[in-house]
Amino acid sequence: MSVKLRLQRKGRSKAPFYHIVVADSRSPRDGRFIEKIGTYNPLTVPATIELNRDRAYEWLKNGAQPTDTVRAILRFKGVLLRKHLDRGVKKGALTPEQADEQLAKWIEAKESGIQKRREATTDAKKKFVAAVDGVAKVKAKPVVEEAAPAVEEEAAPVEEAVVETPAAEVEAEAPVAVAEEAAPVVEEAAPAAEEAAAEPEKTEEA
Repeated sequence: MSVKLRLQRKGRSKAPFYHIVVADSRSPRDGRFIEKIGTYNPLTVPATIELNRDRAYEWLKNGAQPTDTVRAILRFKGVLLRKHLDRGVKKGALTPEQADEQLAKWIEAKESGIQKRREATTDAKKKFVAAVDGVAKVKAKPVVEEAAPAVEEEAAPVEEAVVETPAAEVEAEAPVAVAEEAAPVVEEAAPAAEEAAAEPEKTEEA
């Protein structure tokens, strides 16, 4: 009997969720299995993986063969690195303490990177919600629209006053100017008439 590490599909239609199981290669995909060692949710960013590293390592060491997807998951969680370091310990290239230290550092760095990606995803979602949320914009528009007419209303009387005031001044000054100009003409004509009336008297006396 050959043993496989593979995924067993769960979840509803168009929302897949997988169990990572140890099963007989002859069993159906969603059929009987030997042991469940984790879960895999590909719909989150990054993907959410829960895995029992110790059990996965024990099955690999005993000869279980992972599928391509499960192999990528084992590499992502550091199980394959642990197997590689264990070979180094057996060959004498590393001590068990050095292998454990390297594995712990690698897992810590990996987990911190995953946490940063999750925080970045959360921030991106918050920015997206703020961008598509129209509540703040709807409140700001009436303020702008109310302020604009007030400026126009204040500016309009000033323009009317500027236009009307010169017209009134011109109308008021025009008759005065005409009267002032016409008055000397009448006054000058009056002495001329008096002189003309005086001259015939002199001629009669002569």
